Amino acid sequence: MQFSVVAWAVMVSGALSAVAFLPYILDTLRRQTQPERASWLIWSVLSTIAFFSQVYEGATTSLWFVAVQVSGTILVCLLSVKRGVGGFMRRSDRWILIAAALGLMLWYFTSSAAYALAVTISISLLGGSVTVLKAYFEPRTETFSTWVLFLIASALALFSVGELDWVLLAYPMYLTTLYGAIVLAMVIGRARERWRATASVGAAIATIEGPFRGGAGGRA
Repeated sequence: MQFSVVAWAVMVSGALSAVAFLPYILDTLRRQTQPERASWLIWSVLSTIAFFSQVYEGATTSLWFVAVQVSGTILVCLLSVKRGVGGFMRRSDRWILIAAALGLMLWYFTSSAAYALAVTISISLLGGSVTVLKAYFEPRTETFSTWVLFLIASALALFSVGELDWVLLAYPMYLTTLYGAIVLAMVIGRARERWRATASVGAAIATIEGPFRGGAGGRA
């Protein structure tokens, strides 16, 4: 039973992750979605490090999910060169990539991929925070369905690990947290936009009706 659950989780998480990239890529090509360049560059570098660190730690079935994530992330990063927003190499981005290099050095000298993975996840959260803020303030520039599918896929990827190994569970747990934050930011951001639109319409109607109401009162 355990094998069947793990195998099902592997297939579904990998398939959902692959499918999730399609609407995002199409929306980017149509210029309806605008990837945040810094986030996708950082995610491309760090997800690649995370992939090889999990290979080193002996991950097997869960690698399918991570491999799909890495491939799709690099593709979106390349598309963001012409169709994204924000800068690539701000001073903060350089420090993040330097920290990633230090994580690789720790891995090399200690022979423990857990160090590289810990550094990768920590600084990847910094890169992800840029997209979380963008999803809140400009929710229409992100593809909502993609992030929802990513969230479901990463949650299923937790089951694809197949054992209680915190090193192997760390990356899908991090992604579940990040994608959940992005989805929540978009939901709150869209609700904020609707509230502002409603308030603006109400104010406009009040402005138009004001003179008529005053006139009616005067005639009475």
